[in-house]
Amino acid sequence: MASRLALSRHSAAALRSLSRPAPVFARGYASAGVGGASNLSQSTQSSINREAALPNPDPAADSPSAALVGEHAPYMVATYARPPPVFVQGSGSWLWDVENRKYLDFTAGIAVTALGHCDPEFTELMHQQAKTLLHASNLYYNPWTGALSKLLVDETRASGGMHDVARVFVCNSGSEANEAALKFARKVGKVVDPSGAKFEVVSFKNAFHGRTMGALSATHNPKYQEPFAPMVPGFRQGIYNDISGIDALVTDKTCAVIVEPIQGEGGVQTASEDFLVALAKRARAVGAVLIYDEIQCGLGRTGQLWAHGHLPKEAHPDILSTAKALGNGFPVGAVLVNDKVADKIAVGDHGTTFGGNPLACRLAHYMVTKLSDPALQKEVRDKSEVFRAGLAKIRERFPDLVKEVRGKGLILGLQLTEDPTPVIKAARERGLLVITAGINTLRFVPSLKISEEEIGIGLGILEEAIAATRN
Repeated sequence: MASRLALSRHSAAALRSLSRPAPVFARGYASAGVGGASNLSQSTQSSINREAALPNPDPAADSPSAALVGEHAPYMVATYARPPPVFVQGSGSWLWDVENRKYLDFTAGIAVTALGHCDPEFTELMHQQAKTLLHASNLYYNPWTGALSKLLVDETRASGGMHDVARVFVCNSGSEANEAALKFARKVGKVVDPSGAKFEVVSFKNAFHGRTMGALSATHNPKYQEPFAPMVPGFRQGIYNDISGIDALVTDKTCAVIVEPIQGEGGVQTASEDFLVALAKRARAVGAVLIYDEIQCGLGRTGQLWAHGHLPKEAHPDILSTAKALGNGFPVGAVLVNDKVADKIAVGDHGTTFGGNPLACRLAHYMVTKLSDPALQKEVRDKSEVFRAGLAKIRERFPDLVKEVRGKGLILGLQLTEDPTPVIKAARERGLLVITAGINTLRFVPSLKISEEEIGIGLGILEEAIAATRN
């Protein structure tokens, strides 16, 4: 009982700290160590010296962070393996944990917080709309679902992407957006071929389209699929960027082809223009719907509104799915369709309880307005060059570890020759958050508003972290 009370007090102290404003302070290294005579064991002294030499050592087993996790984790389904820090506050490209450690965030919540953590105008709009109307259901109209839909159509056409976009379905997440896209494509297939033979969906190796059953069936990764097999019937896998295999893969039975112009989870792999042009040509030849999944790579992340925006019109999609940056952390997704698709969807074919609620749509409207700004997109392209130059220098210093720099805009990957886990831990303990993708790839998807100075700071920490793992 006493130990439980102590744990509760520790956790309560941690929770009370959530209301404290996080000070903005310059990153610096602690210089204290264990000096003079000591009766501590060598291993204990080494541990203390190590923590003193790091600005952000992972919280210890007896820390407020560990107490909070220990009290809450037994009640959470264990679907994630998380590192020790408990984050409680964010601002721009920075996060603070419950013990007031400061971290530079190169992950942006996995390409979500495109305008940074707690963007002031976004936060104020959330407050205003929360006081006005949160939810009334899709049984009724509200001002913001239609306004968001119109803005997405208008800005997409103006950007040079999906030239024939016509209508929008608003939902809650990326997986839901892809589920809707797949359902719409199946419906088109049934209208085109009432026999029901046109039902197959083609996706590609190393793709990631979501964890719900339809999206998961298009994600041909045994790690994700095997625990939940069998998958939805009719899903086929092709090889990304393999033009020669397209004709055999996409047939008269194909109702949909779904592809990411840049595979994020798959290792930051970019589809070639020739591949996407050939894929679109074949899809249209057999009457299949072409779906571009831009959930991670879209909405300004490549330096243009949509990652496919540079393609010729004949390679534009029939359906475009988006989420992540659309809500800057608030759950919202959307599916953009052309008339070829929209004309075949009838009342009752699909629906959502929460999707399109006034709060989500007002916030998404703000995000689309900001992310459509050509000045912001140019900044992304400029920052990408700074980022890539810094990563190239790291590659020069560690040629045996770093094989390649990949990506576009601010969705970049650093291909390593070994498991990046030690580098991620070393970076985190020096105040930098990075994540992985694919096999042995470090993925960088920071806020699009990150400054060049912050990029330099982060790359400096990354270089230090790599050097520490080489010793």
